[in-house]
Amino acid sequence: MRRLFQPTMSASRLTPPRQTMKILRGVLAVGALALASGCQNFLDVNENPNAPQTVSPNLYLPPILHWVATSEQFDGRFIGRYTQNWTLPSGSATPSTWDRMGYDPTSDNGGQLWRDVYWNIGQNLVDMMAKAEAEQRWDLLGIGQAIKAWGWLKVTDVHGELIIKQAFDQTRFAFDYDTQQFAYQEIQRLLDEAIKNLSRTDGAVNAAYLSRYDRVYSGDRTKWLKFAYGLKAMALNHLSNKSSYKPADVIAAVDQSFTSNADDALLPYSGTSADNADGNFWGPRRGNINSYRQTNFVLGLLNGAVFGGTANGAALDPRLSRMLAPSPDGQYRAWDPNSGINGAPAAQLPYNFFGYAGTAGAGLPSRYLFADKSRFPIMTYAQLQFIKAEAALKSGNAAVALAAYTNGVSSHIDFVNARNLDDAQAVTPITAAEKSAFLANPSIIPSASNLRMWHIMSQKYIAQWAWAHVETWTDMRRYNYTGLDPVAGTQVFPGFSTPAVLYPDNNGRIAQRIRARYNSEYVWNRPSLDAIGGLALDFHTKPLWITQP
Repeated sequence: MRRLFQPTMSASRLTPPRQTMKILRGVLAVGALALASGCQNFLDVNENPNAPQTVSPNLYLPPILHWVATSEQFDGRFIGRYTQNWTLPSGSATPSTWDRMGYDPTSDNGGQLWRDVYWNIGQNLVDMMAKAEAEQRWDLLGIGQAIKAWGWLKVTDVHGELIIKQAFDQTRFAFDYDTQQFAYQEIQRLLDEAIKNLSRTDGAVNAAYLSRYDRVYSGDRTKWLKFAYGLKAMALNHLSNKSSYKPADVIAAVDQSFTSNADDALLPYSGTSADNADGNFWGPRRGNINSYRQTNFVLGLLNGAVFGGTANGAALDPRLSRMLAPSPDGQYRAWDPNSGINGAPAAQLPYNFFGYAGTAGAGLPSRYLFADKSRFPIMTYAQLQFIKAEAALKSGNAAVALAAYTNGVSSHIDFVNARNLDDAQAVTPITAAEKSAFLANPSIIPSASNLRMWHIMSQKYIAQWAWAHVETWTDMRRYNYTGLDPVAGTQVFPGFSTPAVLYPDNNGRIAQRIRARYNSEYVWNRPSLDAIGGLALDFHTKPLWITQP
């Protein structure tokens, strides 16, 4: 019996079946008992003379890339409240579940990456890689291997234990979890293979063939090679709490990765379809973040408060007015996730991220990453420079750390300007004079001897705000949220505080992971979940392997 589903050719029209892989297999197994020999004639849709028997491997790429850029944003609505990127005002004095570092029982909230890595991307990626290898399309195979590594990295950093060895075994109806340590070994293996294949120019490597459906790099194999090195650096840096951590390896991988913002992995959106399927997930027409508001934590990073200035002082960041939204009176304020409705007059309540009151904004000019046509980042040069700066400072090389840190701040200012040009956003660009004055401020760019980890991680948080949710949360967990800079003795994330009132199931502990997707794991795979402690109500507070010494 052949598979019932072929990959769709357009990511913007991707309409995956609702059932998970496990549900589908269960249905087919029951159907097989009833249909027996009739299965071949009834279900073998690939025999349809009006449908293709085989699919060219490059046709798989657009929907896969769509989910690579989008899945993290689905879950970012929830992870972003753990990291206080934003809050969802509850309309009452009690903060929402996720603002209290909880979860939603019997819900798939926070399970989109799980669903997409195993289902929407899932077997399609397996098939794309198999076809690419058979046709000696090493460039496409290397992209597939990098994406598979990306998927395992994201899922394990969100959920901890995950299913790898048995994931696509179509003879199984229950699936055992692998350890996070194994996941990280597999991620490095896949990236090493991706780097090897993306370095090849023999066989059927063909930029024109690849460019037809590569919406990120238009068939540029060398940029995908840099992407693989960047992902390698990111994964290696996650091991910073382990005795096996090697900062030199992180730095070496970054140095073979992106060299400027021109290498950023960005997915473009046309933002024109009537059903909004080809628009940015954060755009006003999609309506996924209209009620969310900025938090005190991110405001404190951008208004200069944590860098020794004041709200209107010398450390005021020029990105503030280009990233965050003002209140109706023109001042920049934020919601406290702890307090719910804060009782402020309407003129002082911050606008939504599009720059409007309430949930308004559809069809109107927006800002930064919140416009319908904003090109959405998957990985950026600025992000990787902060990773290099962290590794260099840990290795004792303050000069290299400062250079990378400065590159990160400078390039992110340019990134903000670029994103505010993607869709005619109603924001004035940061001027060269503003940028120069900000970079000349010693409270922002200190001397090498005065550079501290809190500088690096604070600026990395700003550069990743609103998009790199998993990496940001991984950073915060590596430093135990409110952990101290070992040299400065101050918080690595200054101004961050955990919720005053935690979700009841937490038993007084902060969130360390999200429970596996409810409608596959808790419904269909409970015995395997039980084996890793996943049925405990406070499972989401169990620390990850990567955060432990």
